[in-house]
Amino acid sequence: MAAQGRDIKLATSRVEGYRNFATKLWNASRFAEMNGATRVAGFEPSTAKERLNRWIATETTRTARAVTEALEAYRFNDAANALYRFVWNSFCDWYLELVKPVLNGEDEAAKAETRATIGWTLDRIVTLLHPFMPFITEELWDRTADEGGRRDGLLVLNAWPTLDFEDEAAAAEINWLVDLISSVRSVRSEINVPPGAMVPLIIVGASAETTARLATHDALIKRLARASEISAADTPPKGAVQTVLGEATIALPLAGVIDLVAERARLGKELDKAAKEIAKIEAKLGNENFVSRAPEEVIDEQRERLAEAQELTAKINAALERLKD
Repeated sequence: MAAQGRDIKLATSRVEGYRNFATKLWNASRFAEMNGATRVAGFEPSTAKERLNRWIATETTRTARAVTEALEAYRFNDAANALYRFVWNSFCDWYLELVKPVLNGEDEAAKAETRATIGWTLDRIVTLLHPFMPFITEELWDRTADEGGRRDGLLVLNAWPTLDFEDEAAAAEINWLVDLISSVRSVRSEINVPPGAMVPLIIVGASAETTARLATHDALIKRLARASEISAADTPPKGAVQTVLGEATIALPLAGVIDLVAERARLGKELDKAAKEIAKIEAKLGNENFVSRAPEEVIDEQRERLAEAQELTAKINAALERLKD
């Protein structure tokens, strides 16, 4: 977090947050071990055929480049943030979730390739993380030393990764898939759709490319977006909330799934509550006596609360806009 000119206020919650990150990394390694995803000597991501594997290898290359450039420019916070986002979001939250059907499937060639890709990616992750987290990464490196014939001593003495593999098409397709599922989940969360409810997805104005992607990833979208079916239409049906992704509009028909009138009323109350919180904090920060006498950390806390309340207000307004019709 140490950007130039910034004073860091260390908080217990931040220590807990990064402990959770370390746990996430450890659990990813355990997941790999439990699924037989070991390092394969000589594995090259350019030989991978599965789109998911070519995507994560591309994102690994892009992250390694971003981290290297940031370190060379002494922007250590940017390097750390790039790694955090990639490891937590791209690798742990998305890639390992998306490849579960492959690992549990019947295609042995795809399973072998996916296991090798997981092992290859984890090796690069612990190497890139080593300057920031030397102890846990050294431990994970040592625990996997016998995999794929890798017996090359301490991680601290290993070469910094130089990666050049990129597949623009695979990256664009899987990032589109991630954005689609994220958008649907966000809409469902905003308007309080029960987690277990299966809701149809109706796609309006999809291009030929989007239609092909929907067909390719039909099973994954249904499972991860909790969709009962996916279909195309010329116009959104009545009683559907909408969100836009690229050229297409995604409609979720919710009449009968939730009480739309009651949900609008609930969101209205939440909006009033957030508005009162914003007014209260703004009055406090606008009080010269308070600002001059309060400790700096108290003022920073109030500013953070204000930003959170304003962000919540924007989300509620977006949800109300979706429910307007």
